Amino acid sequence: MLRFLIRRLIVAVPTLFVVVTVAFFMMRAAPGSPFDSDRRLPPEIKLNVERKFGMNRPLPVQYVNYLAGVAHGDFGPSLKYRDKTVLQVLQENYVVSLKLGLTAILIATFTGVSLGVLAALRQNQVADYVTVGVAIVGVTIPSFVTAPLLQLLFGSKLGVLPIAGWDGGAIPNMVLPVTVLALPQIAIISRLTRAGMIEALQSNWVRTARAKGLPERLIVSRHALRAAILPLVSYLGPACAGLLTGSLVVERIFNLPGLGKFFVVSALQRDYTVVMGMVIVYAALIVLLNLLADLLQAALDPRVRLA
Repeated sequence: MLRFLIRRLIVAVPTLFVVVTVAFFMMRAAPGSPFDSDRRLPPEIKLNVERKFGMNRPLPVQYVNYLAGVAHGDFGPSLKYRDKTVLQVLQENYVVSLKLGLTAILIATFTGVSLGVLAALRQNQVADYVTVGVAIVGVTIPSFVTAPLLQLLFGSKLGVLPIAGWDGGAIPNMVLPVTVLALPQIAIISRLTRAGMIEALQSNWVRTARAKGLPERLIVSRHALRAAILPLVSYLGPACAGLLTGSLVVERIFNLPGLGKFFVVSALQRDYTVVMGMVIVYAALIVLLNLLADLLQAALDPRVRLA
């Protein structure tokens, strides 16, 4: 176990280094600068502003300085939000994305696994056809279509739910964005669970358990389900990272002050440091959650050994 953790951490460091490097030079290669959207500045004032943020130095020097800051946990100041560092911007807005993401992934996991198990137990029956149909619809319809439709139906037509805003995390304000975030995940999770359950129910150890006279409830919960969710564990790592760091589309449509919305706004404003900070956080979350997924997979499957 310890050797496995050390090996994964050794791999994680160069991975994050590559992510930071690629993101840094791609942001710098994009046309425009953080100061182009403001009123045109006199050349001497623009030079002073660039000098303040170190943008007048050669690009390799900026890159080395940025890496040194990241190594010490300093992502630099925001280029657009006055008197705020990147860490302050992240700390002020991560709660919204975290709350939405956790709620959506919990609902999606419980609902998706339940539907997948039901579909597998009722294979080629009405419940199976309905689950597969819902899954196909959930995968094919993108969030930027689902969100406006739900806003139109429940907000404008029925008037039962707010169509935008956060309001301190009030439950009515969370219903629509959480639903939009959870629907595609429910579709994917139910399909993964269904496929895994069908394969597990046809396996030799399940036949042996049935031959021994074990109740069907115990066969499903203790034997088949444990094997069926192994592909799901691998999928949930990057899926959780995406939801926890905020959905770019959903937070923008529902005007939520989360990391996803600020990522879009910062990218449009060429706020290099904020975009870079969010990219690093997202990459670090993927590495961490994939590591946790590997550990959980080893705990569920005794055939997996972490040497």
